[in-house]
Amino acid sequence: MNPDDTLTIRPAVAEDFADVATLYCHLIPNDVPAAEPLQRQVFKDILDHPGMTVLLGCRYTKPIATCTLVVIPNLTRGCAPYALIENVVTDNGHRGIGYGGELLSAAIDLAWQAKCYKVMLMSGQANRKAHRFYERLGFATTKTGFELRAPGYLPRTPD
Repeated sequence: MNPDDTLTIRPAVAEDFADVATLYCHLIPNDVPAAEPLQRQVFKDILDHPGMTVLLGCRYTKPIATCTLVVIPNLTRGCAPYALIENVVTDNGHRGIGYGGELLSAAIDLAWQAKCYKVMLMSGQANRKAHRFYERLGFATTKTGFELRAPGYLPRTPD
């Protein structure tokens, strides 16, 4: 990566709402709609929620990638928490450069700093490109994931 491609990684703040919403359009282009006031309130709730961090990867000052890290308290494994990473996306025009890997590495580092014993994420079963990306970062398919979706919330299709 050349010096002009430097990524700054930071937690999102309320003023980042529009940029995060735009990035999520790259993640799920045909997402279930919600009114903007509701989206803004939910974004505030996420930012205020203990253990949740929305990370942004920024080129210069423009957010081009995001993921959400959730650190979850736990009574097993010596009471070590575990982490979940969700809503991983890089702007379509900035993919394949390494920004997503940098962002996820930062999220993983935060999980280790929080003394998590594991970091989990899920990826669509058919999304082989994402699977290879996660494997390059050290993730392994050591478990089988199951989900149950509410009516109207269809799984997204791979890019």
